[in-house]
Amino acid sequence: MSETAAHEPAARLDERAQIRWVLEHCRTVAVVGLSSNPYKDSHIVAHHLSRHRYDVVPINPTATAALGRPAYPSLAALPADLARQVDLVLVFRPSAEVPAIVEAALAHLPRLKAIWTQKGIVHDAAAARARERGLVVVQDRCIRTQHLFTRFADTPSPQKSGSG
Repeated sequence: MSETAAHEPAARLDERAQIRWVLEHCRTVAVVGLSSNPYKDSHIVAHHLSRHRYDVVPINPTATAALGRPAYPSLAALPADLARQVDLVLVFRPSAEVPAIVEAALAHLPRLKAIWTQKGIVHDAAAARARERGLVVVQDRCIRTQHLFTRFADTPSPQKSGSG
């Protein structure tokens, strides 16, 4: 079974199910636009993912490292062995840059399963292109917020104790 066929059913799920699927099945995340500045959203979100056992791959042409890991200037610059591990591209770049990021991801990441754009980042044509290739696409959502929601939404609420 091809990689695309392995996750093709996820592309047909509703958005909530797609989000859950991505969070459960995509563990190596190339973060495009990951800042080395600990006060930037991209750094905070990537740090959260790293703390929850996601393997974060920093992509930033102006940084040499982020989160104690080497940063790469682009998806195309990833070493082949690392490129084969990436299954999710998380985008922290302006919407206008998304098409080029999607094309680079499609060209250089053979195990890619999903594209995720952070809150406020939307490019419907690039999303359609990724979906045509069998990828799951989540747009305009904060992955950290969705991860927390998924983790805590599954936790049963405490039973109210009552004596009558």
